[in-house]
Amino acid sequence: MADWAPILIGVILFIILSPGLIFQIPGNSRHVEFGSFMTNGKAVFIHTIIFFGVFTILILAVEMAADWGPVVVAVMLFVLLSPGLLVQIPGRSRVVEFGTFGTSGIAILVHTIIFFGVLTIFVIAIGIHIHSG
Repeated sequence: MADWAPILIGVILFIILSPGLIFQIPGNSRHVEFGSFMTNGKAVFIHTIIFFGVFTILILAVEMAADWGPVVVAVMLFVLLSPGLLVQIPGRSRVVEFGTFGTSGIAILVHTIIFFGVLTIFVIAIGIHIHSG
């Protein structure tokens, strides 16, 4: 189970911290917005910092080791796969839209499945490990 802990924690945090789904800090018109299905670059940055902090604490607590590989891979994937930042699959008017800063429930589901697959490949199949100390 310890091998799958980073995957499970990463997927849950990806869903919870996807900007615009549950909350967004900062919002487009307020400091905090709830369920807006919109995003912006600042919100992705803030949510990435939150993702990094929570993911790191949980992974280091579960594994009791200083393996930074899953943390680095998950944070990079969180930024690259945040719906609306670089790409949104499916888009609102097309199958793929680029840089729309918008999202939807189905786009978050699709990006979560891609996040799960790529994180599983890098952490479990390839076995990326970065040890400190």
